[in-house]
Amino acid sequence: MLPIQPNGSLYHRFASIAATLLPRDLILLVQRVGIASIFFLSGRTKVDGLLTVNDTAFELFRTDYALPLVKPEIAAYAATYSEHLFPVLLVLGLFSRFAALALLGMTTVIEVFVYPDAWPTHLSWAGLLLPIIAMGPGKFSLDRLIGLER
Repeated sequence: MLPIQPNGSLYHRFASIAATLLPRDLILLVQRVGIASIFFLSGRTKVDGLLTVNDTAFELFRTDYALPLVKPEIAAYAATYSEHLFPVLLVLGLFSRFAALALLGMTTVIEVFVYPDAWPTHLSWAGLLLPIIAMGPGKFSLDRLIGLER
C-alpha cells in the first residue's frame, strides 16, 4: 500500500506523469476522432452507397425526427450530409472549430426537438465538442499546418 502524504506529493507526482503522458494536443485529437466517429457512423445508417439518402432516413425524418418549420426531406438531406462532412473535417483537423460548432448545433436540435430525455448522451457529446470550439484542434491538425491555428 502506498503511503498518502499530507502534502499530496504522491498525487502531484501522478498528476505530473499524467500531464506528460497525455498532452493537450493528444487529448484534442482523441476528442476530435471520438465525436467524429459517433456522427459519421450515424450518417452512414442514413445512406445507401456513398451518399444516397435512403428511404429509411426520409421516413425517420417524417416520423421520429420530425422538426418544426423544416420539411422532412430537407432535414434528412441536411442532417445526413452534415453527419458526413463535419466529422471528416474534424478528423482532418480542418476548419475544426466551425465543424465542432456545427455538430454542437445538431446536438442541440436533437436534444430539444427529437430526444429530450437523452440529455446525458448529448451532454457527453457537448463535453467533447466544447473544448475543440474553445481551444481549437491542437497541433495534430491541418488547421495548424496551414496556419489557421497557432
